[in-house]
Amino acid sequence: MVLDVLAVLVPGAAVLLAETDSWFSLLSALIASAALVLRRWWPRLAVLLCLPAMAGGLGWPPTVVALFRLGRARSGSPWLAGWVLLVTVVAVVPVLLRESLALPNLLLTLAFVLLAASGPIIIGTLIATRQQLTASLLRLREATEAESYAKAETARAEERAHIAREIHDAVGHHVTLIGVEAAALATVSEDAEVRDSANRLRGMAKEALGEMRTTLGLASGHRAAVSVQAIPDLVEQARATGIRAELSDEMESGLPLPSGVDRALYRVVQEALTNVSKHAPGSRVAVRLSRVDGMVRAEVRNDAPESPPQTGNVADMGSGAGLEGLSERVRMLGGRVEAAPTAEGGFTLLAALPLEPPG
Repeated sequence: MVLDVLAVLVPGAAVLLAETDSWFSLLSALIASAALVLRRWWPRLAVLLCLPAMAGGLGWPPTVVALFRLGRARSGSPWLAGWVLLVTVVAVVPVLLRESLALPNLLLTLAFVLLAASGPIIIGTLIATRQQLTASLLRLREATEAESYAKAETARAEERAHIAREIHDAVGHHVTLIGVEAAALATVSEDAEVRDSANRLRGMAKEALGEMRTTLGLASGHRAAVSVQAIPDLVEQARATGIRAELSDEMESGLPLPSGVDRALYRVVQEALTNVSKHAPGSRVAVRLSRVDGMVRAEVRNDAPESPPQTGNVADMGSGAGLEGLSERVRMLGGRVEAAPTAEGGFTLLAALPLEPPG
C-alpha cells in the first residue's frame, strides 16, 4: 500500500518541481502521474496515458514507473520491444521537430532515450523472472520432499508386508498343524468329550488364523468378528472350556462405538478370559459391559480358583506381556486399564474408554 502511494506521489512531485512554461506539458504529466493508479491492473493503459506527457517533455517520471510495471506484468513478451520503440518515437519526434540535431547528437539522443525506455522494462522483467524462478524452485523442493516421503512410505510398507508374510508363514504353519491334529483327534477318538474338545480346539485354531491374517492385512476379504457384538461368543467359548462365565450387558443397544474402542473392548474381555483359563481354572467369572458418563467400561471379575493354577498364581495374572500391550492400546485411545487381585483371592480387570476420541 505504501509503495502504491509513493509510486503516484513521487512522479507527481518530480513533475511539479520541474520548470516549464507549457500548461500542456504540466497538465499531461500530472494526468500521467495520476494514471499510475491503474498500472497494477492495466499496465499498458498506464503507459498509453503517459505518452502525451512524453511528447510534452515532462513525462519521464511517470513513464519510468509505468514501464517498470509493464515489464513485471508482461515479462517474456516479445511485444515489450514494441512498447520501448513506441515510447522512444514519442519522446524523440517532438525534439526533432523543434531542433535540428547533428548526426552525432541525434545518435546520442536516440541511444539515451532507448536506454531510458528499455531500462525500467528490463528491470521489471528480471524481477518477475526471479520471482517465477523462486516459485518454481519452491514447487520443485516440495515435489522432491513429497517424492522422498512417498519412497520412504513405500519402503516401510514393503518391510511391513515382508514381516507380515514372515509371521504368517511361521505362526500360521503351526496353527494350521494344530487344527489338523485336532481334526484328526476328533475323527479317531471314541470318547465324546475328547471329540468335543478337539473340535473346539480346531475351531479356535481356525479363528486364530483368521484373526492373524486380518491383523496382518492378509485376510483376502475375510474379516474376523472383533467387536463388542462378538463378546457373547467369547463367553460361550469360555463356558465350553469349563469356565463358569456370566455376561451382564448394560450397554445401550443400537448405539455404535468408535471402531478402535469397539475392538479394544473385545480384546480386553478376550485377554481376561484367557488369563482366567490359565491362572484360575474352575473359578466363577462375571463379565460386565456398561456405559457411564461418556465412557464405556468392560469389567471382568473372577473368584478364587477352586484348584491351584498349574503355573504362577492369581496375583501374577496381570504380569504378562499380553496385558501390558492391551493397556498401551487402551491408553492410546484415551482410556485406562486397572488390574488387581481382590481381597477374596480373585482378580479384577477393568477397562474404561471414552466414546469420543481424545482431542
